Amino acid sequence: RITILPHGSLRIVNASKSDEGQYLCQGVNVFGSAEIIASVSVKEPTRIELTPKKIELTVGESIVLSCKALHDSTMDVTFFWTLNGQPIDFEKEGGHFESIKAQASSADLMIRNILLMHAGRYGCRVQTAADTVSDETELLVRGPPGPPGVVIVEEITDTTATLSWSPGADNHSPISLYNLQARSPFSLGWQTVKTVPDLISGDMESAMAVELNPWVEYEFRVVATNKIGTGDPSAPSRVIRTNEAVPKIPPANVSGRSGRRHELVIAWEPVSEEFQSGEGFGYIVAFRPNGTRGWKEKMVTSSDASKFIYRDESVPPLTPFEVKVGVYNNKGDGPFSPIVVICSAEGEPTAAPIDVKATSLSVSEILVAWKHIKESLGRPQGFEVGYWKDMQQEEAAEKVKTEGNESSILLTGLEGNTLYHLTVRAYNAAGYGPPSTAVHAATKKSPPSQAPGNIMWIQDGSHVSLGWEPVRPLANESDVMGYKVLFRQEGQSNSQVIETQKTSAVVLLPDVGVYIIEVCAVSEGGDGTASPQIRVPSFSGGKVTSAQSTLHVLSTSSSSVTLLLALMVPSTSW
Repeated sequence: RITILPHGSLRIVNASKSDEGQYLCQGVNVFGSAEIIASVSVKEPTRIELTPKKIELTVGESIVLSCKALHDSTMDVTFFWTLNGQPIDFEKEGGHFESIKAQASSADLMIRNILLMHAGRYGCRVQTAADTVSDETELLVRGPPGPPGVVIVEEITDTTATLSWSPGADNHSPISLYNLQARSPFSLGWQTVKTVPDLISGDMESAMAVELNPWVEYEFRVVATNKIGTGDPSAPSRVIRTNEAVPKIPPANVSGRSGRRHELVIAWEPVSEEFQSGEGFGYIVAFRPNGTRGWKEKMVTSSDASKFIYRDESVPPLTPFEVKVGVYNNKGDGPFSPIVVICSAEGEPTAAPIDVKATSLSVSEILVAWKHIKESLGRPQGFEVGYWKDMQQEEAAEKVKTEGNESSILLTGLEGNTLYHLTVRAYNAAGYGPPSTAVHAATKKSPPSQAPGNIMWIQDGSHVSLGWEPVRPLANESDVMGYKVLFRQEGQSNSQVIETQKTSAVVLLPDVGVYIIEVCAVSEGGDGTASPQIRVPSFSGGKVTSAQSTLHVLSTSSSSVTLLLALMVPSTSW
């Protein structure tokens, strides 16, 4: 059990507590001797227990692995965790792993929200100053299936495609069924398609997609499901196009539209390219007068067409027709839409508006009014007013439209002091009716450009008495009909107005504060140029003595504005 080795070392096998103590090693030769003392302590061996020993979990669950150490009480222990032999980096595992050490002799590993990638051999290693021991446990994670293998399209018809694939990983839960999905340029992403068989069991590796649309490009993919859930889809198959076939979907919403006299306008919703089923797609428009037998058919070769116009001078307005629209392509003729009854166009209006009147309202506005004779055919959808200046040709007329049964319109933005000629005509979807006889109206002259001058005012408490020189308009300006006094409290935008035909006015300032006052002339052409602003403080009815009543004069010229303070005069002297 105890051996001295050739190089002088001492080996003790199967040590026990009785071997503890101090050992002396002495070396001797002819020159003398040397010695060394070694102190030996014998410790209890470390043992560990890792539980549970074998675990089966489902994706999303959590588990705690517990590692307990039995060791010499005089020794410190350190715990290490590994996964498949590699140390676990708790900082980089996205919060899935947490090391918990509640006691000195045990450590736990918390695994939260387990993923498939967390399956494997988990190891716990315990290390002391005297020895190192380890233990492992196996974690199996069940989850939804992995993606199936490559999807192969084996056979194609006009409405079917036969597919095959290889199974993917079942992730420790047998695959129960497969789901077949398709995508085309007309679908909103991937859509589940009908198959034969209707349910594809987990042991199958082929199936047929049915009820596809002819002459459409498709991609296919397969998704596996087990009792845990549905896995990721396979990679898409190659793009294939189903074979051509006779179209089966007729146009929808066949109806009539407004047109010109002697026209039958037939409209429909175009068939989507998804349902055209092949090349050379077009429409067959069939129609006949109501009550007759034979159909008249016309081919429309454009796949995008949504309207056909049939014109026959012998067709009276509002003649009822039976109409149906069919489809065709290079493979043959498809079905017709249900028969509907629509009428030929009633035509454009035939009567011109009457009693047309034009009234000048201002320098830039003319009001136009009219009456319209009710017609059995050619009913108007609105009216168009054309207007042009006296020196212009009617071809240069500007035009504005009304809608519905309006019988007047206000023209704005016109030139002042200008003669205009005006006509009115009705219109509908078929076209325009005849214009009325032209009427005439002249816009008003421009308002006076001169502002009221030499404004004088005297304030008695909250009353302000104003006076000014009359405005004399120029020859090309409207005559003065009166004056406006506009006043507002400083800081506000809305003004109060006093109208007068005199060159004086009394203004009541109701509230305390500073008021802004302006004066302008009023004419047929509108308001003239306003005077310079006057700033007047209000005492809101406070008593003002005669000594405080002051006459103010605001004289104006083209080059200056001067404020003059007159001598103190009694308030009753003006």
